[in-house]
Amino acid sequence: MRDTSYLGLRPWMAACSMLLVLASGSAAARDARTLSPDDVDWLRRDSFELDSATVALYRDLGRSHLLDRQLDGRISDELPAPIAALVNSYEAGNTPTEQLLTNLRDEQEKIKNMPDGDDKTAAKKAQQQHANDLLQQAQQIEMLHAIYGPNQLKEQMVWFWLNHFSVYGAKGRVRWVAADYVQNTIRPHALGKFRDLVMATLESPAMMEFLDNAQNAKGHINENYARELMELHTLGVGSGYTQQDVQQLALVLTGAGVAPLRDPGVMRPRVAEMVVRNGMFEFNPKRHDFSDKVLLGHTIKGSGFDEISQAVDLITKQPACAQFVSKKIAEYFVSDHPSPELVAKMAHTFQRTDGDIAEVLRTMFDSKELAASYGKKFKDPMEFVVSSVRMAYDGKPIANAKPLLNWLNQLGEPVFGRLTPDGWPLDSTGWSSSGQMAKRFEIAGAIGSGNNRLLTPEGQPKSGGDFPLLTTRLYYDTFEPKLSAPTRDALAKATTQQEWNTFLLSSPDFNYR
Repeated sequence: MRDTSYLGLRPWMAACSMLLVLASGSAAARDARTLSPDDVDWLRRDSFELDSATVALYRDLGRSHLLDRQLDGRISDELPAPIAALVNSYEAGNTPTEQLLTNLRDEQEKIKNMPDGDDKTAAKKAQQQHANDLLQQAQQIEMLHAIYGPNQLKEQMVWFWLNHFSVYGAKGRVRWVAADYVQNTIRPHALGKFRDLVMATLESPAMMEFLDNAQNAKGHINENYARELMELHTLGVGSGYTQQDVQQLALVLTGAGVAPLRDPGVMRPRVAEMVVRNGMFEFNPKRHDFSDKVLLGHTIKGSGFDEISQAVDLITKQPACAQFVSKKIAEYFVSDHPSPELVAKMAHTFQRTDGDIAEVLRTMFDSKELAASYGKKFKDPMEFVVSSVRMAYDGKPIANAKPLLNWLNQLGEPVFGRLTPDGWPLDSTGWSSSGQMAKRFEIAGAIGSGNNRLLTPEGQPKSGGDFPLLTTRLYYDTFEPKLSAPTRDALAKATTQQEWNTFLLSSPDFNYR
């Protein structure tokens, strides 16, 4: 029998509940498709967190059809009009990457030609601020997509791959191309073939800048990207590759970098026809080592850009790659320590489908291991912030995304903020210390009380209270039936709606999914 004792906790709670019942009772009577506890748990894992639109889509389509449409890309990435307008207002979101880098070059040349003095110092400071603004805009774009994107499974994979193929925003020109990395490198390939995703990251100016392959040339070998491509992106530590393989892959990658912003001048026809350009990526044969290479026991004849394609094909077809990538996905979605059986099933699908990410996810979502993990997977800071806003504001458009960045900074997991290329930790130990939990409680309070500027456009004074109402039909239909006794006890002690919101968002029931 459903526990309805919450109605007597506080007069204001009873009043809210009665109004809710009166307002939505007729709709509930027409729609008998009440979600089961298993439905709720599955949907919470399929999305960053529940909102009314996600629940409605699940009711309309059912689990299997929803999963099919998500994995097939038949649910669009289109954002609600007010959020799309906010994204389009950002320079980083509406300016082509080549134009951004050209503007940077022009700014740098102007500053270089200025005489030393206060004006030059001020110009350098303004350029740094411009770069920081572009990075913040890229961070906000990613978070807005995570909160409002209709295909929530894809949005989770975009975040997963951004972390897996991590780049540090503050290095070099990465700030200027970070938005391009999210929107044009990661997002289009988040549910496609893993090989294509690796090639997309390889050809991105953000990756070339961050891991220094833009400086990798014949006679001046830089092994940074080659090492991380195998260690962190594809094969993993202890998978059998050697230091010689790293060196050989670095030779393969010579000449791959960021396209120059000026005409490189006249090239001999035979050399010019070997140049490869894709957006701001360029393979320059004049910088390439054309010797034959031996990678993972296979000979790759010196031939130019095709060597890179051959190397990526070879690496991504290794059984170790299927195992490594499958395990990382399972760690994110299922468990800090996924069972070898689940990883083996996912890896088998990976190899059978030539690295089809969507099919690997389907194997995982159909597994008994996923169902056994419900309520046990701790949210990382990104998941916590995104899920809190999704739950609290339930589709209501926010007007200012900067508070989202502040909260992620406080929790230590800013987008593009990982200094090292290994990405943020996937296990709960990195995010569940007492200090972390205290910060979560503060952020839950800021969201639950409306003590933030999410609904106030940037540059305008905050007016009135913006606290959300979490005691909605969504809450009573999904969360309330599954609440633990300690959480019910805590909620019973709340004296205001704002306090009740805070207690719910900081509860274990909400922080685990």
